[in-house]
Amino acid sequence: MHNAIGAIELSSIGVGYRIEDEMLKAASVELLIARTICSGKYLIVVGGGVSDVEAAVQAGLGAADEAIIDHLVIPNVHPSVFPALGQSVALEEEDIGALGVLETFSGVSVIAAADAAAKAARVTLFRIHVAMALGGKGLCLMTGSVSDVRAGVQVAAEEARSRGLLVSEVVIPRPGRELFSDYL
Repeated sequence: MHNAIGAIELSSIGVGYRIEDEMLKAASVELLIARTICSGKYLIVVGGGVSDVEAAVQAGLGAADEAIIDHLVIPNVHPSVFPALGQSVALEEEDIGALGVLETFSGVSVIAAADAAAKAARVTLFRIHVAMALGGKGLCLMTGSVSDVRAGVQVAAEEARSRGLLVSEVVIPRPGRELFSDYL
């Protein structure tokens, strides 16, 4: 299990491939996401030990020229970030509570926001969607008690706002079950 996550979002696809190569050669990390994303950007997300993730991201940043849009390293990332990012979370009917939605202007910022939410409140992250079919935006969905979802969304929104990348924050206290149909 990884305990750190790193990401770089780039304005150039060609530079993205070069940076991905640099990152993977620089340290022992697992490539979690590497792909073109909407608006002609490229996103690279790696997981691994803290020092390896830091080394990989630093190597990528050092070779990126002016193509960097956003980047991050989260040491001690909340473990629920990985399955939500991999879109492998299946909810049980009893897991469903309030629905929290956070939308950001970048894929990297939504990862940071989701981690902050999971660390601040007892929420279940069930989807972190980065950039594809979203016009380059990020989307995080969470559920839990109304008070926990409010707290999680608030902290996530503060993280995204601090980066200047918040689009919206929504809490639906009693959502229709249809909103969760894809995840049950």
